Amino acid sequence: MHLKFLAMTVTALVFVTACSKTAPEKTQENPILSQWDTPFQAPPFDQISESDFLPAFEKAMAEQKEAISRIVSSSEAPDFANTIEALEFSGLDLDRVHLLFINLNEAASTPGLQEIARTINPQLAKHQDEILMNSALFERIRKVWENRDALKLTPEQSRLLEKKYQDFVRGGALADDETKTKIQEINGKLSSLKTQFGENLLKEMNSVALWITDEEDLDGLPSAVRDSAADLARKKGREGVWAFNLQRTSWTPFLQYSTRRDLRQKLYTAYTELCSHGNETDNTSIAAQIAALRQERASLLGYPTHAAYVLEENMAEKPEAVYSLLDRLWKPAMESAKRERAELQKIADRDGVQLAMWDWWYYAEKLRSEKYAFDEESIRPYLQLDRVRNAAFDVAHRLWGLEFIEHSDVPVYNPDVQAWEVRDADGSTLGLLYTDYFARDGKRGGAWMENFRQQWIRDGENIRPIIVNVGNFSKPADGKTALLSLDEASTVFHEFGHAMHGMLAQGHYPDLSGTNVARDFVEFPSQMMENWAFAPEVMKGYAVNEAGEAIPQELIDRLQKAKKFNQGFNTTEYLAASILDMDWHSIKDSTPRDALTFEASVMKRIGIIPEIVSRYRTPYFSHIFSGGYSAGYYSYVWAEVLDADAFEAFKKAGIFNPELAASYRHNILEMGDAVPPMELYHRFLGRDPDIEALLHRRGLDQ
Repeated sequence: MHLKFLAMTVTALVFVTACSKTAPEKTQENPILSQWDTPFQAPPFDQISESDFLPAFEKAMAEQKEAISRIVSSSEAPDFANTIEALEFSGLDLDRVHLLFINLNEAASTPGLQEIARTINPQLAKHQDEILMNSALFERIRKVWENRDALKLTPEQSRLLEKKYQDFVRGGALADDETKTKIQEINGKLSSLKTQFGENLLKEMNSVALWITDEEDLDGLPSAVRDSAADLARKKGREGVWAFNLQRTSWTPFLQYSTRRDLRQKLYTAYTELCSHGNETDNTSIAAQIAALRQERASLLGYPTHAAYVLEENMAEKPEAVYSLLDRLWKPAMESAKRERAELQKIADRDGVQLAMWDWWYYAEKLRSEKYAFDEESIRPYLQLDRVRNAAFDVAHRLWGLEFIEHSDVPVYNPDVQAWEVRDADGSTLGLLYTDYFARDGKRGGAWMENFRQQWIRDGENIRPIIVNVGNFSKPADGKTALLSLDEASTVFHEFGHAMHGMLAQGHYPDLSGTNVARDFVEFPSQMMENWAFAPEVMKGYAVNEAGEAIPQELIDRLQKAKKFNQGFNTTEYLAASILDMDWHSIKDSTPRDALTFEASVMKRIGIIPEIVSRYRTPYFSHIFSGGYSAGYYSYVWAEVLDADAFEAFKKAGIFNPELAASYRHNILEMGDAVPPMELYHRFLGRDPDIEALLHRRGLDQ
């Protein structure tokens, strides 16, 4: 995910035109801050230019400073409304600008937007610090906190008060002036370094790593892979050749099917050495500096490690709990991976090949075909992108009665983007959903869900969200249908699960609404939705090829039997990345390490086999060094414990059971962070989650 949280934690991460503050005439002329006279008050992308952003940021930050000043200077005794709610709803224009900017810079970046990011991100970090370290503001919050038992707050209000108080304490409000200054300096440096890390990775991932000029060198590659490579070459200005870059949608199919072992090695090596060549896009030193600065900040705030600082707010609560989960899974995963390696080596022996890391995908595909009579390419013709997307929509309809209506009159930021009105079962509008699935230059790698506007309720008005699902699938040549791999089809459902978490939100406060939940809980709804992607009852409705032929039942059966295939490899490479993340953020001093040496020591300690590489290596581990998953990449497997357990309940009751669907919607999707996540899970199923369902799903219980 994929999903990335905003840095601005002290304000509501949402904008609403109706609540914008009165501003001078110049501000009204800025299309970012002016009234958006568009369907669903969607961003008017066609009216906005890059030159509008810096003035909009500057004006919006000034407005929030004025709002904070009014709170601090109030002669009224601090209470929930005049302090906590006033803070929660301050800076609405800044939230509008920030949400718009980060979405465009991620999905449609340009050198101009990247330059703006380098300029504004340190300013935003400083702005946030000035709020969190405002002693007079914190004193008002502290008084409300200490008087909380007498205020008769709703549970949601109590949760918001708790979060605000914690935000300030964790931001340095209790520190002395010297320490506050150090923390501000660190936050400014971190902002710049994280921006540079992401820019470096974007440049290298979208560069061509392998050019093929002789068609014979494409031996083994399916036609869809060849077509995508030819299309990428055309976009790079070359006709009659084929290009492969370092996006997973490009290099993974090549490794699966190419018979040219030397080219597989070349492409995979280019991927695993991303941003580590000692040039201007090298991220090794940047990553080490980020980890060191995070540890220094954690120490200043009184925490032993950055991991301890982060996990305090997560379901796991402590690093020991995370390591316990990872260690419990590591041994059976590694044993399974070693068994898989032995099976793959038997096939590789036929070619006289000693299995290496760039061979795993190739021989795994051969083994799956032999073992289960299942070739992933045999199912690709039935995974048409539009039908897979519509299948996700249909699952939401069958679970909750939702309808999705496309609107061609809604402005979009790229011609590939589609806009959908989402209606509830009673016909009311829940919000607007953009889908943006195809890879292109200027879009960062991976897939994610983000908000242009979040949901919240104020003065009886329920402000509905504007959400985007973004992917990086290969765009087919003109006139051809986009066909997906199994992993890509699963990704459509995954990000749609995040979208439903945001779309169905019914909170009063944006800071607690939708996906603004603990990092190790946020992946639960997204991974939960994946369960429906290949359920036979669902596949029968959408898996149809271009000739209109439905997927054969025997192919569905083979897919179900092959589900546990290669799970040792998949689990091991994921766990290795999770442990690498935790180790980087469990360092107890702030001395920068040599990044690659440190990484090698981690891999040696856990005993990973040489044929498997950590899913993300340090120089391109964007989740933790430029995204929001530091000391949190484990969240995917933590959430999988929840989703595997929860879907077992659905399978027993019926995967579209209306009572269970209603309970899941109300207790999980609508509640956001208004209630602690484990309490929500208890409300949903009445018990703690059981890890056995996950072990069984991945075949690690043998």
